[in-house]
Amino acid sequence: MGSHQHEPWLLENGNPKVLTREMRHGRTAHSKSSNSLRKKSDQTLVSKVPCATLRNVLLNLQEVILGTKLSILMPAMPAAIVAEYCGFGRPWVFVLSLLGLTPLAERVSFITEQVAFYTGPTVGGLLNATCGNVTELIIAIFALSSNKIAVVKYSLLGSILSNLLLVLGTSLLCGGIANVRLEQKYDRRQGDVNSLMLLLALLCYLLPMLFKYSAASAALTVDPSLHLSRASSIVMLIAYVVYIIFQLWTHRQLFEAEDEDEDDNNGSDDEQAVIGLWSGIAWLIGMTVFIALLSEYVVDTIEDASDSWGLSVSFLSIILLPIVGNAAEHAGAIIFAFKNKLDISLGVALGSATQIAMFVVPLCVIVAWTMGIKMDLNFNILETGSVALAIIVTSFTLQGGTSHYMKGLILLLCYIVIGACFFVERTPLNQGDVTNVMPNGVLSA
Repeated sequence: MGSHQHEPWLLENGNPKVLTREMRHGRTAHSKSSNSLRKKSDQTLVSKVPCATLRNVLLNLQEVILGTKLSILMPAMPAAIVAEYCGFGRPWVFVLSLLGLTPLAERVSFITEQVAFYTGPTVGGLLNATCGNVTELIIAIFALSSNKIAVVKYSLLGSILSNLLLVLGTSLLCGGIANVRLEQKYDRRQGDVNSLMLLLALLCYLLPMLFKYSAASAALTVDPSLHLSRASSIVMLIAYVVYIIFQLWTHRQLFEAEDEDEDDNNGSDDEQAVIGLWSGIAWLIGMTVFIALLSEYVVDTIEDASDSWGLSVSFLSIILLPIVGNAAEHAGAIIFAFKNKLDISLGVALGSATQIAMFVVPLCVIVAWTMGIKMDLNFNILETGSVALAIIVTSFTLQGGTSHYMKGLILLLCYIVIGACFFVERTPLNQGDVTNVMPNGVLSA
């Protein structure tokens, strides 16, 4: 391999750190999706730096900052900070913060995989299961701290819709067109498990909403609905823990990404850790801090951006936030669909949707509970109906075990129609009881 193989920053107990076959056996669709956006770094110049400490720092910076095809968006991060402190227009802070979050989310996935080189596939899988959607979780927590419960609900439901319809639909469409003369197959067992998890989440979302309409007075259902939501959230978190055990231990073969073709082409790059364990942990902490900072900017400026652009907060939260925040993950899923590796694309889209629905949403309810904020699982009839239809359509789409571009097109068109619905909707923020407000601002009966 290259001369950098035995650099001190790649050593563990004096020996080069190499990914063994056992570790490689546990790689997931999310880690392979992250690898699809990785850019090979030329370390020739940096390796000539005489000072070992400085050389190690520069090598780390080169791998983490420049080792992605999204590095072109990295300047948006300091630009957002400067725009905030210099008092630039709030919509500009919102846009720059969103752009800065895009490469940060991809780098967190990359660093998590690097840490997994040292901890093994099980711990790496646990890290992926908890850090895979860290951007959405941090944005949600900051929105909760600002008591913007509607933004939390909108953004999380938007992530579910985006993964099920936009990401999966685009992947199946592009994969079907690129492999139009081939029969695209995938293992439907993974899809069955994720569909069951999503249907359980849907039940927990539906009951508080139906509970509200079942009583003679909506005021009588506020506290019982809140208690039901908290109990359902605990049930979902327990189910997610069992799902992780199912995924990483008892039935891990259903969720493993195929490696044979990839290893033949990129074996040397993918088999070797490029940053050390403690460097990876330090980078993970640093990235989380910057994600938290930019997330705070997004939450603080989303209403200003809504007023400036004439777009509803619901549209920005449900459509724009998930598209930009998960752009790297989405791109990876589409790339593998082009390569006719649909199992990886399905693993990315369905895995993220399940993680949001069964982990992030109930966790936000519990966190809000500890903060004294009354957040329930009642997402209102329009939002809940959209998620219900998305889950049902996706489940029907994946039943056959084969795919073609028509399936992807239908999913994508469903997303466009739902996006158009929220584009024309005008619901006042934090006024969920107002179910329909016309675009001109006049309340309809």
